[in-house]
Amino acid sequence: MPAHEGHHRSYDAVIVGGGHNGLVAAAYLARAGRSVLVLERLGNTGGAAVSTRPFAGVDARLSRYSYLVSLLPKKIVRDLGLDFRVRTRNVSSYTPVDRDGRPTGLLVGGGERRTREAFARLTGGEREYQSWQRFYDMTGRVAQRIFPTLTEPLPTRDELRLRVDDEEAWRVLFEEPIGAAVEDRFADDLVRGVVLTDALIGTFADAHDPSLKQNRCFLYHVIGGGTGAWDVPVGGMGALTDALATAARDAGAVLATGHEAVRIDTDGSAAEITYRTADGEGAVAARHVLVNASPQQLAVLTGDQPPTPTEGAQLKVNMLLKRLPRLRDSEVDPREAFAGTFHIAEGYQELATAHAQAAAGRLPTAPPSEIYCHSLTDPSILGPDLVEQGYQTLTLFGLHTPARLFDRDNDAVRDELLKSTLAQLDAHLAEPLADCLATDGDGRPCIEAKTPLDLERDLRLPGGNIFHRELSWPYAQEGTGRWGVETRHANVLLCGAGAVRGGGVSGVPGHNAAMAVLEELGD
Repeated sequence: MPAHEGHHRSYDAVIVGGGHNGLVAAAYLARAGRSVLVLERLGNTGGAAVSTRPFAGVDARLSRYSYLVSLLPKKIVRDLGLDFRVRTRNVSSYTPVDRDGRPTGLLVGGGERRTREAFARLTGGEREYQSWQRFYDMTGRVAQRIFPTLTEPLPTRDELRLRVDDEEAWRVLFEEPIGAAVEDRFADDLVRGVVLTDALIGTFADAHDPSLKQNRCFLYHVIGGGTGAWDVPVGGMGALTDALATAARDAGAVLATGHEAVRIDTDGSAAEITYRTADGEGAVAARHVLVNASPQQLAVLTGDQPPTPTEGAQLKVNMLLKRLPRLRDSEVDPREAFAGTFHIAEGYQELATAHAQAAAGRLPTAPPSEIYCHSLTDPSILGPDLVEQGYQTLTLFGLHTPARLFDRDNDAVRDELLKSTLAQLDAHLAEPLADCLATDGDGRPCIEAKTPLDLERDLRLPGGNIFHRELSWPYAQEGTGRWGVETRHANVLLCGAGAVRGGGVSGVPGHNAAMAVLEELGD
């Protein structure tokens, strides 16, 4: 729709980008009585947090890009009155492995007794389970203390350390490579790998990387909701962004899709935003501009020097199955194994080998990945006929595949990587995954894969990085500002994943940018 048909040509706030963070900011500001315009380049809002039907003629609405929820504060859901729910997964994870020539694995979940028995079955004793309990009790305490700070002004490093109030936890998570803690606390290679995976989601790093970027990734994966639990969005991820768009509109915000912001001119107190539509260019004035895009795109819009992109390192695969495949480990029900996170080729040494191979410019010979089945927890994403026939979705997220590996031929390397990744899964199945894939209306297998370069093209993620850049520590550092959303332009704020405390489907940068605006205005 035309952005200003029946509306102002000047707004209190213009938000560039209608992803979930931009919609959060729009809803907060509009509910506070501010005039708000959202300019969204695509024909729909939602950004990477959308549900789509990727397979022609098939009534399956998948979370195409982002897919689980942990970092979204309940405060945002309550404040905005969102019609949005999540469901917990009864199983945390299952990791298959061959031990002594027989298929077995580690099932975490289904109650303390079952988890304890699963550890004993894999490791032959109690030690690893007890270490697991102590380690995650520690991270749980840290989560309870840090998570509430994400929607507050940034604490200093010392303030956050005092809040954590646990010197051992601070050292393990904030000061030394996470690999040291994993190796010190766990002896079993598979258990070590399961712990380490949370440090590597979308982050290309070794367990002992001195930059500690793996620690920052690990921290954000274990603090969500104050528990570290990763939940399934009911109705798919698009249910969240649809609810946010409704909340913003109901509060009076104008959402203009098909409107691409191309320039921001500002003197620090007033701004003009030039946008492009299919019909030509236009401009709108604003007191504040909130940019729900990457730091690179922000720099392009303001005419500043863009920062160097941090490449993404993941493969995202969406699938629809006629049925879940049977496992070689017959002691585990596939409906449990796939309900949580199904780890593939993610032993500790396997992860180290995959990283070394990718760092040397080669695809990992055993690509690590993790899989989960949304429809086991929330069948509403499938049409009734598919549910009745036993169809299921699978989402696969591959690790240690940096964007550089796809530069020579994205399509060919994608196909090669997908084939070898699925071969790693097949090694633990009693039947080939290909035999279980559904077909679309044209008779093609229901499977699609996205590389970092695909995400860069489709969503403008710099380097295909799902966090927009390396994740930051959740405390103030030089130049971060009071809320972690400030830029060198006083009235231009960054409310996307690249803000401090950004990354993941959280709404935190959107909330914090809105709070920064309202605080300045005295609201």
